[in-house]
Amino acid sequence: MTIECIDHVQLAMPPGGEDEARAFYADALGIPEIPKPPHLAVRGGCWFERGALKVHLGVEKDFRAARKAHPAFIVTDLARLVQGLVSRGYRVVEDQPLEGYDRRYVDDPFGNRIELMQPIRD
Repeated sequence: MTIECIDHVQLAMPPGGEDEARAFYADALGIPEIPKPPHLAVRGGCWFERGALKVHLGVEKDFRAARKAHPAFIVTDLARLVQGLVSRGYRVVEDQPLEGYDRRYVDDPFGNRIELMQPIRD
């Protein structure tokens, strides 16, 4: 038995945050929303998926943001993505390059930490 890959990332959000989640994950990051299965939709939250990239937001009544634990997304045109995030009012923080990657951090509307990484091309 071997673990092959991650199927999806689940992040928490407070009740009623679906519109803010859509504005960030779908509009700002460009990950389309897909319908949740009906038996899960009654719990609230949103799912965003494009191909193998799957980010699910679930409602947590006693919500606390993930400040250290985080998903890291490989992106293309990091500068353009950062510009779009900043223009929408999101705070983007630069970090030291990681070997082979330029990277930034942004918090989603709920304070969950998101890492954005772009491979450095020589």
